[in-house]
Amino acid sequence: MEGIINSESYHIIMPNRDYQEERRDYDSPGLSKTQLQTSPFMQFTQWMEAALASTNQDATAMSVTTVDSTGQPHNRIVLLKESTANGFIFYTHYDSDKGHEILENDKASLLFFWPELDRQVRIEGHLVKVSQETSQAYFASRPRDSQIAALSSIQSKEVASRKALEETFARNAEKYSDQEVPHPAHWGGYCLIPNKFEFWQGRPNRLHDRFTYTPTENEQIWSIKRLSP
Repeated sequence: MEGIINSESYHIIMPNRDYQEERRDYDSPGLSKTQLQTSPFMQFTQWMEAALASTNQDATAMSVTTVDSTGQPHNRIVLLKESTANGFIFYTHYDSDKGHEILENDKASLLFFWPELDRQVRIEGHLVKVSQETSQAYFASRPRDSQIAALSSIQSKEVASRKALEETFARNAEKYSDQEVPHPAHWGGYCLIPNKFEFWQGRPNRLHDRFTYTPTENEQIWSIKRLSP
């Protein structure tokens, strides 16, 4: 049967599928070095504002890649919540798989993809926890049900059933029905402090425009280079 795991051999039996004809061309305007901001943070802000204006939803969605102790990369989609002069902030469960991976190796990367604009941004660096005050302030701003969900979920751990998860949520909703939902100590923010940016603009015939920013000895100046696609 297609898509079934053979429990004896542990080989995945799955159908062959050909996706070679799934392609499109990119006809977006080009990107030149003279168009770029001298600061990658300013360039990112410019592109993010364009994405927010052009994308139907989730323009702030980004893939966060971390690496575990065996060297295995892991990625997942989260939402960017703040960009600052220091880096890029998202919130999660500190005891999740990603939280344990970050404890072992704080190096990480972000990837934004905006297909409506034929653009990608890659950002590499290391992750640090934001202050408890920052996490508490953001937690307090979340919708109440999202607060209860954060309190109820032991992220990445096995749960017996959907029903069990919903029952925990219901118990916490009842428990805090007449009071503020407390900020869980296991939940908070990380900031990726970047040491490399890449801005990618899709172009016809796969001759894409790619530019990297890397810091120079003068921390206020970034080196900008064009890469071959």
